[in-house]
Amino acid sequence: MRKILVIRLSAMGDAAMTSPVVDSVCRSHADVHVTMLSDPMFEPFFARHPNFRFVGTDIRRQRSGLAGLWRLFRTLSKTDDFDTVIDLHDVLRTKVLRAFFRLSGRKVYVINKGRSEKKALTRLENKVKVQLKPTIERYADVFAAAGLPTVVDTYPLKRAGLPDSLLALTGHHDGVRWVGISPFAQHMGKVYPLDKMERLIEMLCSDRRLKVFVFGGGKHEKAIAQTFEKLSDNCVSMVGKVSFAEEMQLMSHLDCMVSMDSSAMHICSLFGTRVISVWGATHPYAGFLGYRQSPADAMQLDLPCRPCSIYGNKPCASGTKYDCLQYPPEGIAAHVHEAVFGQRPKQ
Repeated sequence: MRKILVIRLSAMGDAAMTSPVVDSVCRSHADVHVTMLSDPMFEPFFARHPNFRFVGTDIRRQRSGLAGLWRLFRTLSKTDDFDTVIDLHDVLRTKVLRAFFRLSGRKVYVINKGRSEKKALTRLENKVKVQLKPTIERYADVFAAAGLPTVVDTYPLKRAGLPDSLLALTGHHDGVRWVGISPFAQHMGKVYPLDKMERLIEMLCSDRRLKVFVFGGGKHEKAIAQTFEKLSDNCVSMVGKVSFAEEMQLMSHLDCMVSMDSSAMHICSLFGTRVISVWGATHPYAGFLGYRQSPADAMQLDLPCRPCSIYGNKPCASGTKYDCLQYPPEGIAAHVHEAVFGQRPKQ
């Protein structure tokens, strides 16, 4: 049996996007055993297969420096005799790690991130504004180069029933449509203004046929989510109340999710939950739209400066306003109603 080590250490959304590809490879190549090396938190992203194993490592905390990467290499080598290493990350840490494997005689295959194309897409002048290859296709290309072609066309995770502990917070899903709101992102260039998000939640909650659940993490986001929760009795903050695995279970039961260009979009996509995504400094053209999500569900303003960043981490060239994030909440609310009811709300 051929033994493959797949490396994707971070970030959460990017790791989630590896799941459909890894799932497809495991299903279509039963003679291959795949070991996934990633952050321990990301294990729930991956479907269980007899020929799949997940190995968790927080490489930044536990494997510091060259010596730490060497120890990780030694541990992995003793655990399994890999003949092929697939690097889906291609950062300094994985370059060092894969170099150790290459020097030990393993075949190594690396993702082509299309860095030059992305640079042309995000420069301020003379942009080349075209759709780039989706990241999931880039992942699949690496497996194909390694002799493992696969067709990625199914959702890797299946929806399961909600436990009583979660139902105690959500209530039952009878006669009411469930809408998720994930208003946060790692970088400001991807965060919808909070006053507009508050207005959006108010509009959605005014329709008693909807129940809104707010997702996030950390003390700061918890405090903001609690202010949203106070807007209406049919808005419930899930921040700090449930485990990450329970959050994922709830996401699988949503009628739709409103998300930034963030990990929530990609997690929902693993179950086939429809996502209404809101974009600012970044753009779906860079290839990071959620797996099997429709470009028609990407809410964005067509400005000449967009996109200015792949990750949303660059300061706004025109100051701090981020004109790209001023999409009207009324438009998002109308799109949500069309998604869950098939019609626009009455004015």
